[in-house]
Amino acid sequence: MNDTFMKERPVLPLLLSMALPNVISMLVNSLYNIVDSLFVAQISEDAMTALSLVYPIQNFANAIAIGFGIGINAMIALYLGAGDRKKAEIAATHGMVLSLLHGVVITVVSIAVMPGFLRRFTTDESLVASGITYSTIVFLFATINMAALAFEKMFQAVGRMKVTMVALVFGCVCNILLDPVLIFGLGPVPAMGIAGAALATGIGQLLSLFVYLRTELPVRLSRSGLHPDVALDGKLYAIGVPAILNLALPSLLVTFLNSLLAGFSQSYVVILGIYYKLQTFLYLPANGIVQGMRPLIGYNYGAREHARVKKLYELTLFMSIAIMALGTVICLLASGQLIGLFTSNPDTIAAGAKALRIICIGFVVSAVSTTSSGALEGLGKGVPSLVISLCRYVVFIMPLAAVLCGRLGPDGVWHAFWITEVLTALVAYPVYHRAAARH
Repeated sequence: MNDTFMKERPVLPLLLSMALPNVISMLVNSLYNIVDSLFVAQISEDAMTALSLVYPIQNFANAIAIGFGIGINAMIALYLGAGDRKKAEIAATHGMVLSLLHGVVITVVSIAVMPGFLRRFTTDESLVASGITYSTIVFLFATINMAALAFEKMFQAVGRMKVTMVALVFGCVCNILLDPVLIFGLGPVPAMGIAGAALATGIGQLLSLFVYLRTELPVRLSRSGLHPDVALDGKLYAIGVPAILNLALPSLLVTFLNSLLAGFSQSYVVILGIYYKLQTFLYLPANGIVQGMRPLIGYNYGAREHARVKKLYELTLFMSIAIMALGTVICLLASGQLIGLFTSNPDTIAAGAKALRIICIGFVVSAVSTTSSGALEGLGKGVPSLVISLCRYVVFIMPLAAVLCGRLGPDGVWHAFWITEVLTALVAYPVYHRAAARH
C-alpha cells in the first residue's frame, strides 16, 4: 500500500478526508452513549446513579485500551513516515499481543475491585448490586474491546479511516438496537434491566472486532514479528503510558468530584454523570478531528516535513474551536432540555441546567489543550502531553473544586471546570510549541 499521500496531498483536504470519517464515528458513538443512557434512565434514576458510579473504572479500562492504542498508532505512523515498513509491522504485532494481555488483566482486576469501590460512594446495597451486575458483564468483554481498539488505531495509522468508521458505526448501531430488546425484553427475550444494557455494550464491541477481522490490514501481523524487542516495547509504553494516564485522569477526577458532590446530595452525582454523557457528545467530534490529525502529524514528523506539521496543528485547532463554540451555544440555549433527557426530577433538571451553563464557559478555550495534547501524542512525545493532562485533570481542577465548593457549594465544582480550562490553555500552548521545536 502506498502511504506517501500523507505527506504529498494538500494539508487541508487531507486533514478533512482523514477527520470526517472520525467525526462521523465519534458522533455515532456519542449518539450511542446518549441513547444507552436514555434507556437506562427509563429503568430508574437509581440505575443511572449506578452507571455514574461505575463510570470511573469503566473509563479507566477504556483509557488503557485507547491509550496504548495511541502508542501503537504513533509508532506505526512514525516508522512508515521514515520508510521502515518492517519495523512498523513488528510494532503492530507487539502492540496487539500486549493489548490482549492488558484485556485479561483488566477483566480479573476490575471485577475483583468493583464491590469495594462502589461501597466507597454509597451505602445503598441495591445500588451496589446494580453496579456489580453491570460492571461484571462489561468487564468480561474487556479483552474483546482491547483487540477492537488496537485494530482501530492500526487502521488509523495507515490512513484507513473509513474502515474504523464502518466498524464503530456497525457496533454502535447494533448496540442501540439491542438495548431496548435486552433491557425491557421482546418476544422470547426476557427483560434483563441493567444487565441487558451491559450485554448490549459487549455484543456491540464484539461486532466491531468482527469488522476488523474481516478486513485486510495494510501492516501485517505475523508470528515472525513476535521475537523479543525490549527497545520497541519500551517505545510503545513510553507513548502509551502517558496516553493511558491522559485518558484515565478523568476517572480519577470523577471519583474525586463524586466524593465532594455526594456530601451535598446524590442528585449532584447524577448531574455529573449526565454531564459526562453530554460531554462525550460535544467533545467527540473535536476529538475525531484530533484522531485524524494524529497519524498525519506523526507521519510528517517522521518524514521531517515540519512545515506540514505546523499547518496540521493550526488547522486542527481552528476546527476544534469552531466545534466547541457550537457546543457552547447549544448548552446555553438548551441546558434544561439536555438534562431533561436523562431525568424527570424537576429539581435535578434545574440544578443540572445551571451546572451545564456554568461549565460550558470553558468549552472554546479547552480546544487549545485537547489539540496540543493530541498533537504531542502524534509526535511520539508522551511526557509533554501528560503534563497538559495533569494540569487539566489534577493540578488545577482538584484544589479549585475543593476550595470553591467549600465557599459556593456544588456550584463551586462547576466553576472549577471553566477556570481550569483557561489555566490549562495558558500552559498547553507553550508546552506544545517548545516540544515540537525539538527536531
